[in-house]
Amino acid sequence: MLEVRNATKHYAERPILRGVSLTVAKGERVALLGPSGCGKTTLLNCIGGVDRVNGGELLLDGQNMGTLDSDGLSLLRRASIGSVFQFFHLLPTMTAFENVELPLQLNAVPKAERQQRVQALLERVGIAHRAHALPAQMSGGEMQRVAIARAVVHRPDLILADEPTGNLDSTTGTQVLNLLREISEENDAAVLMVTHSEEAAGTCHRVLRMLDGQLV
Repeated sequence: MLEVRNATKHYAERPILRGVSLTVAKGERVALLGPSGCGKTTLLNCIGGVDRVNGGELLLDGQNMGTLDSDGLSLLRRASIGSVFQFFHLLPTMTAFENVELPLQLNAVPKAERQQRVQALLERVGIAHRAHALPAQMSGGEMQRVAIARAVVHRPDLILADEPTGNLDSTTGTQVLNLLREISEENDAAVLMVTHSEEAAGTCHRVLRMLDGQLV
């Protein structure tokens, strides 16, 4: 599903990624561990189309992301990638329902289907009773459940998770990890998870470790 070939990235001549290569198969969950500043989030941002590598190749389901212009990259991201962040990144003026619905609106899914899929998914993640709450009215665990629902509502092939339990207590973190695993299995979606947590890594099939911009 995902292939990274000798990816390099630098900012102002400072190397961040130094020839990273990895693969993630369809339905596979892979954890990426390493100290702060080693390049994990930069790698995730490049895979997610938020940033671009300076060298090497990124292929998502055979599509070379480096050959796409910004519009093509946006279309690929909207169709095939779901992202879950440590700080949730929910839109503050939108309700839980509206936040989850947004990817479907961007993909021009008809309203009736949008509403059915969002409602079913909110029930699936145990947050249907908070459908009309704004992010400021929700707990961290509730916001992360909404964020996961938003990341998977368009049924992406790849889920990118950047420290998804970093701002949660241990009990809520475990619930979120179980939820992410279950949804991945149900949709046969690949997951690449950046984490400092050995517990989070334990929910994955494989663990990769990164140091100074390289896989070790």
